[in-house]
Amino acid sequence: HAGKRPTNLSLSIDVLEAAKALDLNISQVCDTYLRELVRQEQERRWRQEHADFVSAYNATIEAEGLPLDEWRSF
Repeated sequence: HAGKRPTNLSLSIDVLEAAKALDLNISQVCDTYLRELVRQEQERRWRQEHADFVSAYNATIEAEGLPLDEWRSF
């Protein structure tokens, strides 16, 4: 993970108080959750940007089979 930088967040009071009452590390929870959201969004965008290639590749594999498939032993 890269270094960390302080930032200001606006959180709902009830959720913040409940998290503190549960002794949750708010910074860690936010970082972990945001990291996962970023990963999902990057994956979604990659799929969107490469949809034409993936579709063409899948069509080629469907029509011609996998490369070197005839030598596969499993």
